[in-house]
Amino acid sequence: MSTLFLLIGLPGAGKTTLARRLEREQSALRLTPDEWMTPLFGAGESGDKRWILESRLLWGMAARALTLGMNVILDYGCWAKEERDLFRSRAAELGVRFELHVLDVTLKELWRRVEARNHTLPPDTFPITRAELEEWSGWYEAPDADELAAMENPPFVSKVWKWQP
Repeated sequence: MSTLFLLIGLPGAGKTTLARRLEREQSALRLTPDEWMTPLFGAGESGDKRWILESRLLWGMAARALTLGMNVILDYGCWAKEERDLFRSRAAELGVRFELHVLDVTLKELWRRVEARNHTLPPDTFPITRAELEEWSGWYEAPDADELAAMENPPFVSKVWKWQP
C-alpha cells in the first residue's frame, strides 16, 4: 500500500530536510512547493498561487503517483487543521496510508534557523523577516490531542518531531 506523507510546521522547522530523508528511505516522490514557486511565479508567496499550486497541480501529481503505487511526500507546511483534514480525506478516498509528520520547534529556534538560512539563501527559497515569522506563527494551528489521536489507527499515523535544545 502506498503512503502519503504530509509534513507540517513553520519555516525553519526542518520539513524539507526531513522530506529529503524520507524521499531516500521510502523511495518516495517529494513535492516541495518552494522548488516550484520561484520558477513558475517568482520569489515569495505570489498571492493565492501557492494554494493553487499545492491543492491542484502538485496534488494532481501526488494522487496519480499514489494510485500507481508510489509513496509521496507533501512538504507543504499545512498550518491549518482544515488543510490537514483535506489531505487526510483525499488519502482516504484513494485508499492509501497517511502519515502526518509534525515538526514542533520553538519560535526562538525557528528564527535562529531562518536567520542562518537568510544568510546563505539556498536556491528556490526567499528571505523571511522576523516579523513575518512571528505573524505566521500566530496563524499556525498546531495539531491538538484530538487530531493526533484520530491519527493513531491505520491507515492513519502521526509522528511528532520535537526539537530538543
